[in-house]
Amino acid sequence: MQMNKVQICGVDTSRLPVLTHKQMMALFDRIHQGDAAAREEFIQGNLRLVLSVIQRFAGRGENMDDLFQVGCIGLMKAIDNFDVGKEVRFSTYAVPMIIGEVRRYLRDNNPIRVSRSLRDLAYRALQARDAWVDAHGAEPTLGQIAQQLGIKREEVVFAMEAIQDPVSLFEPIYQESGDALCVMDQVKDESSNDERWLDNIALREAMAHLTDREKHILMMRFFRGRTQMEVASEIGISQAQVSRLEKGAMERIRRQL
Repeated sequence: MQMNKVQICGVDTSRLPVLTHKQMMALFDRIHQGDAAAREEFIQGNLRLVLSVIQRFAGRGENMDDLFQVGCIGLMKAIDNFDVGKEVRFSTYAVPMIIGEVRRYLRDNNPIRVSRSLRDLAYRALQARDAWVDAHGAEPTLGQIAQQLGIKREEVVFAMEAIQDPVSLFEPIYQESGDALCVMDQVKDESSNDERWLDNIALREAMAHLTDREKHILMMRFFRGRTQMEVASEIGISQAQVSRLEKGAMERIRRQL
């Protein structure tokens, strides 16, 4: 697959090399012998992995050059800690470490400042949760974590919520062969009854211009929670036809509204 040219930290990412598993294992032998050139070659051969990971964090207003550099730190930590004796591919081991490094950077540079004591409490809660899972093979309740730490349950909740990454209102949460559904679409003001009443009138008038089949498809899809495949099976047409009819109906509704 040809990668489009993107300049990250002055590097033309379309020209980045890709190493095979066999090449990586051979380089690891040299790295463990203290060969600095082999380590550099290994890093260069995995920069595309870093690039693929930081794409997950695009759209947060962060400088991609900064995220790329932070991701490279995670990559180097993965190289230093990777155990070639275990039957795990390097990428499988490295990706969580790169993600963790980027998340730490975003958390520590978040404009919403969280006190050091609150962050420390949250990390202690995470450690207590991991220890409980190792010991019991199941997730603990918040009450059990609080009991382990000797604090109130409310303190655990407050600390855990404080370290959560803020979510953009425009972050997509669902998409199926059409426009993405964003967080903002799920946030509404229940106090504005008049506005909702007027919206319902406008929607009914817009739907009056649809055929009976289109109305039936929209009713099953958006009011009864059916998938396109379920709708297609029920009315005896293909999923592609359902998708086309649905998109056409939605476009006519948008024009009417």
